[in-house]
Amino acid sequence: MTDTSVAVRKKSKLKITEPKKWKVIMLNDDFTTMEFVVYALTTIFKHDEESAHKVMVQIHTEGSAVVGIYSFEIAESKCVETTTLARSQGFPLQLKVVQE
Repeated sequence: MTDTSVAVRKKSKLKITEPKKWKVIMLNDDFTTMEFVVYALTTIFKHDEESAHKVMVQIHTEGSAVVGIYSFEIAESKCVETTTLARSQGFPLQLKVVQE
């Protein structure tokens, strides 16, 4: 008699999902200059001059605007960087991160 062994493999399906995206929203205030907002949009959020100006006007007229959409870690990092820069210049600029 021969001894036969059988190995059974389980197939498992791995579901890969894309990371959730988060919106960075810049809020209007009465103290932060328009020039500083455009500067932050071009240097930190990599907008060109024209789109930065349009977003700045939207923030000024509507009270807020989405300035970028990123993974959570990048969105949070850009908020901290922008807030730190604003505080160093004496501006109370506020941003928030919301899930898309």
